[in-house]
Amino acid sequence: MRFMFVYFIAEDAGSAQDVHNYIRAAEALGHEVVLYGRPGVLPSFRFSPDVGSADAVFFIFEWTTALRFGDQLDWARLASQAPRHKRFVIDCDGAYNEMIHLEGDLNHRDPVSSRKWMDVCESLADRILQPTLHPLKPNVRPFFFHAYDPAWERPLDFSRKEYAMTYVGHAKFRYFPMLRVLRAIEPMRDSVGRIAVVGHGWSEMPPWASWMKIEDYFYTDQAYLKKMRVECVPPIPFAEVIDWMSKGVVSPVIYRPLFSHLRFVTCRTFETVAANTIPLFGLDPEYVREIYGEPALELVLPKDLALAEEKVADIFGRPDHYVDLVMATRKRMAERHSFEARLREMVEIASGGNDAERV
Repeated sequence: MRFMFVYFIAEDAGSAQDVHNYIRAAEALGHEVVLYGRPGVLPSFRFSPDVGSADAVFFIFEWTTALRFGDQLDWARLASQAPRHKRFVIDCDGAYNEMIHLEGDLNHRDPVSSRKWMDVCESLADRILQPTLHPLKPNVRPFFFHAYDPAWERPLDFSRKEYAMTYVGHAKFRYFPMLRVLRAIEPMRDSVGRIAVVGHGWSEMPPWASWMKIEDYFYTDQAYLKKMRVECVPPIPFAEVIDWMSKGVVSPVIYRPLFSHLRFVTCRTFETVAANTIPLFGLDPEYVREIYGEPALELVLPKDLALAEEKVADIFGRPDHYVDLVMATRKRMAERHSFEARLREMVEIASGGNDAERV
C-alpha cells in the first residue's frame, strides 16, 4: 500500500523521527510512505504532491494544523483529491475533544474553537485516531502513531557521563512537570553533575511564539532554572535526540498535563527507553504499568517530594542497579511497539477492517 502523511514536518520538532522510521519500515514490508509536498525539500524524507495515488491519506495533526510547504489550511482542495474512505485523521495533540483546561494546559482557548476544529476533522474523515488506549470520545479509535525501534538501543554504561540529567523536548506546557524532577534533585544539586534541557523555550521565548499568540504555552521560571544551574541547549535534529539523551545518567519522561490527562503516548515515550540512560517516569503509575510493564514501576518518580528525593538519590548512587529494569522495558517495547507492528495496524485501518488488535 502507498500511505501519504499530510503533516508539518520539521527536523528538530514533533514526530520527525517517527516519520523517518515509518518510511524505512514501510520499505521493509513492501509498502511505501510519503509526505505530502514537493520532492527534495528535506533530504531526510520522501515527498510527493500526488495525493490521488495514495491508498490511504493520514492527516497528522500535532503541534500545528498548518502545512509547511504550501496549501496552509486549504484542506478542502487537498481532501478532494482522495475519496473519503481513504482519508484518516491522527490527532496527536488531543485537539479532537471538547475544550480541556487543566494545570495551565489547554487544547483550545474556548468551546467555539473546539467545536470548529472538531468540525474540520469530521469534514476530512469518518475515522479519527488518537495515540491513547482511552479516548474520551466514542467515535475515536486508539492508534499509537509513535513507536519503538530496537536499532535505536544504546548499550547501558554509566561510567563516563557528561551530564547527571539530560532532557530533550520543548518547554511547551512542560515547565511544571519538569519542576517536579528538579525539586527532587535540588537537595543533592551540588553533588551531582551537569543538567541540560534541549529544545525550544527553556531559556527564552521561541521567536515564532508571539505571532502564533502562544507565549503563555512556554512559561518557565528563569530564576529557578539558573539557581539549579540548568544548561539550556537549542533544538537539535531528530537524528541526535537519542544520543543527546544518552549523555545523562537520567533522562525524565514527562508529558504536558493535557497528555497525561488523556493518557497519550508521544515520541519520547519510546525514544527515551532506547537511550544510554535511566528513564525516570514522571507519570501516573497505572499508565506506566499499562504502557511499559510491571518492571518499569520502579522507575516512576513518586509524587511525594521526600520519596522522590530518595528515588533520585538512589538512581544517581547506584545506576547499575536499574539496568535490568531498563532492559526488561526495552524488551516489551520491541515486542509490542515496533514500527513494523504499527505499519501492520495501519494497513488494517486503511483496509477498512473492524478494530484490529489494539496495542
